[in-house]
Amino acid sequence: MSLLQINEVTHSYGSRTVFNWKDRSKNILSDISLSIEEGTCLGLLGSSGAGKSTLGRVILGLERPQYGQVLFQGHDIYTADKQIRQKIRRDLQAVFQDSYSSVNPRMTAERIIAEPLENYEKLTVAEQKRTVIELLERVGLSEADLKKYPNQFSGGQLQRINIARAISLKPKLIVLDESVSSLDMVTQTLILELLKELKANFGLSYLFITHDIKAAYTISDRLGVLEKGKLVELYDEKKQFFTSEHPVVNELRDSMLAEHPRFRSVRRA
Repeated sequence: MSLLQINEVTHSYGSRTVFNWKDRSKNILSDISLSIEEGTCLGLLGSSGAGKSTLGRVILGLERPQYGQVLFQGHDIYTADKQIRQKIRRDLQAVFQDSYSSVNPRMTAERIIAEPLENYEKLTVAEQKRTVIELLERVGLSEADLKKYPNQFSGGQLQRINIARAISLKPKLIVLDESVSSLDMVTQTLILELLKELKANFGLSYLFITHDIKAAYTISDRLGVLEKGKLVELYDEKKQFFTSEHPVVNELRDSMLAEHPRFRSVRRA
């Protein structure tokens, strides 16, 4: 059984004019089916507006699709009972693109990371503080950062805090929605290495949503390509992305800045 199984998911939003709602709606996702196995990362590529973030919200239980199923550990996240939904919320976490809007600016790093622990764990004050310190150190920060506020961190440091919060409950799957795209290249590389290390150490699974081919290739085991709400390609081996002749994949490859020889070799004249 797959950790995550998406079956024929279709989702749409109503379309309207200035004066009234139209009867027709626009499909944002059309008949999406894919799976993620435990301990693996699926990179989901696509241009802006392809439906990647909407799919992420559907998987996280934030937007119920009109049709189809989202099964997590065999349970439909939209029809499961309260007890199962609570377990799903614990095992399914997210890290979003904007590290600053993802946190409460009035909370210290300690409180941000401790929030899920307070909701799901029964720890003493001392145990909780020790756990938060361990999480900070795990993501490359230190005890000295406990009492700092979000505006005292760089974007990369704050994203590390978001990652620490996401892994605090030892989840099964983390949805990473453009989680490194706003970072400079050096910080992006460090965050990707951190995510790979955490995946190896904790057996985490990721859905890595991005428009960045190099970032996706770095961290993913498999790759999928979304275009206009449709899953146009899904590769069990990520190297297949560079031999595909699908026109959408060709456009993605041609838009890539080929800095590494591996990527330059697939560019067309």
